[in-house]
Amino acid sequence: MMHREAFVLKLKDGMAEEYKRRHREVWPEMLGFLREAGIRNYSIWQSGGMLFGYYECDDIQAVEAAKANSDVQKRWNEYMRDVITPVALRSAGNPPERAFLME
Repeated sequence: MMHREAFVLKLKDGMAEEYKRRHREVWPEMLGFLREAGIRNYSIWQSGGMLFGYYECDDIQAVEAAKANSDVQKRWNEYMRDVITPVALRSAGNPPERAFLME
């Protein structure tokens, strides 16, 4: 069964051009990791200071485990830390939920 995952990020002030530059130069090992993890049809759209991302995979638990155990994913997240901030979607008193989770 195909799983569709979406997420929301916020650009830090004044970092839109830097974000675009870094994504024009995505590391080959990061692209390889995405393929090996089973992530496909990965897209990110910008609207003002917000980023909306989407990808597809067959096994979201396997993808999440691969992301949690990947050195390249950790290095990429650190590399992007000064450019973007994750947006935690939560309702009052409840833990964060996945953004726009579609199954």
